[in-house]
Amino acid sequence: MDARENILRAVRFERPESIPMIFHINPACWHHYPQSALQALMEAHPGLFPDFQRSEEPIEPEYLPYARAGIEFTDPWGCVWQTTDNGIVGTVTKHPLESWQDFDSFTPPDPDRFDHWGPIDWSRKAQEASQLGFKRQITAGEIGHGHTFLKLTDLRGYQNLLYDMADEEPRLSRLIALLEEFNLRLVHNYIREARVEWMGYGEDLGMQIGPMLSPGHFGRYIKPSYKRIVQPAREAGCVVHMHSDGDIRLLVEDLIDVGFDVLNLQDLVNGIDWIKKNLAGKVCVDLDIDRQRITFAGSPGQIDALIREEVEKLGSKQGGLMMIYGLYPGIPLENVQALMDAMERYMGYYA
Repeated sequence: MDARENILRAVRFERPESIPMIFHINPACWHHYPQSALQALMEAHPGLFPDFQRSEEPIEPEYLPYARAGIEFTDPWGCVWQTTDNGIVGTVTKHPLESWQDFDSFTPPDPDRFDHWGPIDWSRKAQEASQLGFKRQITAGEIGHGHTFLKLTDLRGYQNLLYDMADEEPRLSRLIALLEEFNLRLVHNYIREARVEWMGYGEDLGMQIGPMLSPGHFGRYIKPSYKRIVQPAREAGCVVHMHSDGDIRLLVEDLIDVGFDVLNLQDLVNGIDWIKKNLAGKVCVDLDIDRQRITFAGSPGQIDALIREEVEKLGSKQGGLMMIYGLYPGIPLENVQALMDAMERYMGYYA
């Protein structure tokens, strides 16, 4: 079966041929590692990089506007971003609504002309082959990483936002409604104009231990908006995908209740056994492979054991498991090879 059918079968628990495995190389890696070494690894792993062709010229990625070192980027909402390394998304250094005094004169961007990051041409979007998992496999849309909770922190500042929730600030509900209207329009445009069959809702909610907001505040302020912006995609028959970094164990029941088909969460910070007990078989797990501990400081043997354990505990012949690794600078090249080897080795474990 082709890659598209394999992914959809994994999501729907319809006996995929193999576990979908994605290995994403962040653009910053091309100036942190020897390019010849990275290309050699990609060339040696056609299961992960089936369309790869070695470049004889130096690879110079086109960095996104909000991932360019030393250059301030202002997004359509007026949030000012800065980063210190090309290819790495930075942080918001100026919050346009840090003071509520600016709210009455605040104008949101037009979702027919902008997404969360910049101008968007919907007629062109409809003609492009969209990407899922950084491969051309399926017609997919993504409303923008950090679309609701994180966008509120970008607009107000993290501490201000948590105080707003604790104080039951009435203007917060108005701001959420304004943001939700924008997100809904993006979803409708992806469905109607780009005709996607997969909608992504990326939003980091977790810290190293616990979520970035209380379950009570999530349930009151964020979850209802999630439900409303997810509903049109569900009604259109799209696969609905949710991504979050960090420890989100206290929020998982709410996220499942929202109606996500696929949940992308990190392995070790949430716990492989916890994920098996609470998620395996209930929702398709898109497992985000560790980037902090074993792959960073472990041995190739430990990396192989980690991938095997995750496949054995979370996978099945019926499907319900996808896996992704995001390579960022700092991982030893021998560990990069061990990861690629293991991901190719175990993708067919249940075949």
